[in-house]
Amino acid sequence: MLIPNIKLSPAPILITGAAGFIGSNLVMELLRTVPDSHIIGLDNMNDYYDVSIKEYRLLEIEKLAAEHPDCTWEFVKGNLADRALIDSLFDKYHFSVVVNLAAQAGVRYSITNPDVYIESNIIGFYNILEACRATMNTDHPVEHLVYASSSSVYGTNKKIPYSTDDKVDNPVSLYAATKKSNELMAHAYSKLYNIPSTGLRFFTVYGPAGRPDMAYFGFTNKLLKGQTIEIFNYGNCKRDFTYVDDIVEGVKRVMQCAPEKVNGEDGLPLPPYRVYNIGNSSPENLLDFVTILQEELLRAGVLPADYDFEAHKKLVPMQPGDVPVTFADTTALERDLGFKPATSLRTGLRRFAEWYKEFYKV
Repeated sequence: MLIPNIKLSPAPILITGAAGFIGSNLVMELLRTVPDSHIIGLDNMNDYYDVSIKEYRLLEIEKLAAEHPDCTWEFVKGNLADRALIDSLFDKYHFSVVVNLAAQAGVRYSITNPDVYIESNIIGFYNILEACRATMNTDHPVEHLVYASSSSVYGTNKKIPYSTDDKVDNPVSLYAATKKSNELMAHAYSKLYNIPSTGLRFFTVYGPAGRPDMAYFGFTNKLLKGQTIEIFNYGNCKRDFTYVDDIVEGVKRVMQCAPEKVNGEDGLPLPPYRVYNIGNSSPENLLDFVTILQEELLRAGVLPADYDFEAHKKLVPMQPGDVPVTFADTTALERDLGFKPATSLRTGLRRFAEWYKEFYKV
């Protein structure tokens, strides 16, 4: 196992996408568990999905920050693609750790709105890398850049489970291509400028206050309105659903273990660079997933006991950009960080259903 070599306080930490699903949960975990933490959160609060959920998450962070007066939480509304803003934040705060979770998410949306993916996921990430590079020969170099990649980089890989040793040259969406690009860019900057960086391939993250464009959330919205839910690939899809708390625990452990700066046999620096999968390693069939979601929505009282689910389900073909299965090999995560996600799908969907009932006052 790796020995932690990074302290998460008191030096400032930057978390981009801080009003996002994973970002907000990470901020709250750090406030709860890291005394004297100083967290700066950046988010552009775009309306890709219901902004009231982002505002709710920020409110939850504010409440938690008030309970931890030893910690400092600052929120900056701004765009990752705004180079001047990014540079000014790095100049002002001298971040020790940077966690880049800001990105334009969604596979299907990348087919209809490609521009925003290039702006946020490519230009925005480039701005982060450049800002990190500028610190390398100063008194306050960035000690660790952690960034979100995605299981979508595995594309049409036939070999499962997906291992970080696999080739990932077959993206089937622009979103996946931008995430693969992030990994290549980070590797180049790690090699050229000795920036310790770790990429995290997340597998189908879900939970309370998640993204409404994700299947479990969208299904719930539609069922509540009496609409029909479409189950892709006639239900023959499997997804490695990973509960948000497990993702956050993985991110927190990774933050504390930066790749070491070492030289190779030629005397030149080896890139201080790693990539991990964070997934549950137990793919669930979509039809089983829908069954558990139904049961938990009934249990939480989101839907009436006599709800006719069969009348509101439709099996449809595969969507462009989708893949039939995702399945994480988390061997490296377990070996290096002693951690393996373990929250069951039923537990996670139960917490989501209970949150949904309360948030939407069903």
